[in-house]
Amino acid sequence: GFTCSLTDSNSMGVAHCARSLLVLFLSLDFTLKDLCAGEVVDNVERELDLGKKALQEGHFADALLHYSYAIDADPGNYLTYFKRAAVYLALGQSKKAIPDLSSAIKLNPVFHQARLQRGTTFLKLGKFDEAALDFTELVSSDGTVAAEAQGQLEAIPVVKQNIQLAKKYMDNSDYEPAVHLLSEAIEVCPWTVELRDLRATCHESLYNFQSAISDIRVNSKLINDNTAAFYHMSKLYYALGEEGDSLREIRECLKLDQDHSDCYAHYKKVKKMEKLLRIAGELIDSQSYEEAITKLLSALKLESAEEAIVFKIKEQLCQCYSENDSYEAGMEVCQELLEIDPEHTDALCYRAELFIKRGMFEEAVKEYQTANNIEGTERVNEGLKKAQRLLKQSQKRDYYKILGVSRQATKQEINKAYRNLAKEWHPDAYEGEDKEKAEKMFYDVAAAKEVLTDPELRQKFDNGEDPLDAEQNHQHHHGHGFPFGGQGFSFKFRWN
Repeated sequence: GFTCSLTDSNSMGVAHCARSLLVLFLSLDFTLKDLCAGEVVDNVERELDLGKKALQEGHFADALLHYSYAIDADPGNYLTYFKRAAVYLALGQSKKAIPDLSSAIKLNPVFHQARLQRGTTFLKLGKFDEAALDFTELVSSDGTVAAEAQGQLEAIPVVKQNIQLAKKYMDNSDYEPAVHLLSEAIEVCPWTVELRDLRATCHESLYNFQSAISDIRVNSKLINDNTAAFYHMSKLYYALGEEGDSLREIRECLKLDQDHSDCYAHYKKVKKMEKLLRIAGELIDSQSYEEAITKLLSALKLESAEEAIVFKIKEQLCQCYSENDSYEAGMEVCQELLEIDPEHTDALCYRAELFIKRGMFEEAVKEYQTANNIEGTERVNEGLKKAQRLLKQSQKRDYYKILGVSRQATKQEINKAYRNLAKEWHPDAYEGEDKEKAEKMFYDVAAAKEVLTDPELRQKFDNGEDPLDAEQNHQHHHGHGFPFGGQGFSFKFRWN
């Protein structure tokens, strides 16, 4: 019911009005503060609940956002800082967790769990002095925190000693024991970039490139915009002969810095190599071996120094030359593989196939036997059986040799050879005295032509099975009307 007229000329009235207004404003201020305080509390609680729910569901980025809102609304709550620090740690952002842990400790100096967590984080980061201060502070406290702090405090000098000794081993190029000591240190200090760099160097010196990559990859996450890490990983993958993985990592480097000169130079080379080998692989799959050889020779011209890449190229060349029946080139490149890896069974198999295509069955059997002694795979076993059948077959009757053609001869070449020999050995046209020899030769020529011009029969013969051998087939082939039969097979004589 309070009213105040500003036109009241009585000085006492004006003073009374002013005092009344002041009381009113103060009253309103307290009321507004109470309302705002209640709203703030509600907002903070809501954000904390949302943060907890997101954390439970593994949505760390959302949890981080909600806890940050809660801190902005109520910067005096030490528990909220601790919770946000936990999220930072879950995200692997340990350096961001430390300020929040420090804020929690500042707001509540006896919050031992925050101090223990900060000390542990310092230790994992390899900050031994800072970690020791926190652990020393906690040793005199009560409960399990003190015992845990004591254990961590005692671990520090052991880790420092291991690191120092590992560096001495590295100075003497003794990398195996250095790796062991650094691994023990990394178990305690997994977020220490220097330790992983040292171990990666050891692994690389021991040619354990995959292990080196694993350490460098962790460091690529521990240091923001770590172009050096991606460049290093790309180089190591390339050294492993993994051009696809190398290309992926070097692209990550250029995403961070498109003007990085080393990354760009390596990118151009790897991109070209990856394309050449990818296309070569596709051509091999489609059995376009001649075109694949062209791509592989271009790749070999592009890279002649990196052993793993060169070896990979030569592996594919060995296959292509064998499949394409390029005997001299195939034998040379396959032999180069075997000089590097004497137990390379694929190279032995490809050489054996080259021997088979040259009718050198004894040599093929020896190659497959060598491969079988190394690893008796299905391919090796089947190849050995085939070579043995062909060797046995060659000791009886070789239709290619009868016609005087290669094992890769076309049907046209076979027919031409047949016509010439049929004229020569036809019993009615033969002018020599040995008619029985002419009849036998004419029979063999006709048999060779019959087998080698029939795709199914020729395939059987190429696999070491004589389709006209009664012992192998347990049956005779009839109905071709060749009058000079008598050996279990007959033909109709044709000149074309």
